[in-house]
Amino acid sequence: MCGAPRLILIPLFLAVTLAVAQPANIIFDTDIGNDVDDALALAMLHALESRGEAHLTAVTITKDNRYAAPFIDLVNTFYGRPEIPIGMVHNGKTPQDSAMIRVPSERRNPDGSFVYPHRITDGGAAPDAGTVLRQALARAADGSVIIVQTGFSTNLARLLDSPVDVALIRRKVRLLSMMAGHFPLGPPEYNVKTDIPAARQVFEHWPTPVVTSGFEIGQALLFPARAVERDFQWAAQHPVADAYRNYMKMPYDRPTWDLTAVLYALRPDGGYFDVSPPGRITVDDQGQTHFAESPDGDRRYLILGEAQKARTLEALILLATQPRGK
Repeated sequence: MCGAPRLILIPLFLAVTLAVAQPANIIFDTDIGNDVDDALALAMLHALESRGEAHLTAVTITKDNRYAAPFIDLVNTFYGRPEIPIGMVHNGKTPQDSAMIRVPSERRNPDGSFVYPHRITDGGAAPDAGTVLRQALARAADGSVIIVQTGFSTNLARLLDSPVDVALIRRKVRLLSMMAGHFPLGPPEYNVKTDIPAARQVFEHWPTPVVTSGFEIGQALLFPARAVERDFQWAAQHPVADAYRNYMKMPYDRPTWDLTAVLYALRPDGGYFDVSPPGRITVDDQGQTHFAESPDGDRRYLILGEAQKARTLEALILLATQPRGK
């Protein structure tokens, strides 16, 4: 009717598509500095944010080293997101030195300015990780958060000590994607055995579904040195490539443990992995992870088929090396 307001109807399939297209709110909890895969995983998260698949709302750290927060800060700044909150563990594990985070954090130009600009110069100046986690969860819409944990369970286990925080997690988090353990059963894995009480607490009491990428997954997918030397050349100085070169003597190929937890978290239906049946995961006194299938459990672990390996590794490389802003 002429002059009447027009009612615009959105087809149901389009409305569903628009809802699904919303980027996931991601909290990245990492022991950055203990292995270079954490740095590559952070680069992936920035690539996925540039693609509209993720929104990195906070980074929290479980390596208690003064250069861990500065390195996270400089990577976030390098990718154009210096505002991302960074939280630091206190009285945490592995305070040992790490050249992969120290060297890029201290690298300076001839005029004395940082090669990789950053505001945090000592992890002691960063806020407490627990505070940052609570604030990031409180800001998020209900059921919108995915936590990607690629280090020790220290920070997340501490949240579980508070009933108020547990209620917040239950309301805000839809998935915890971890790099931890060895499945179906294998030797104690580093992230678990470094803080066994925390890992046990999270596996047994975390109030949302958990999917974990075990040691065997990343071990089967090696990030190639040739990609570091070739695919980061879009930047004259790249902090992630710098970290890779300072972690070990080049050239070397390194397992993609932490990258796999990121890829599954953001693309669970991408066909990169299969998942186990639901069940429960427990941690013994040596740090071994034991899976028991159970229809009412909500813990699963990733499974990598031989036919999936080439495509999955290609996705990891392309995302980790994706040019800034592309």
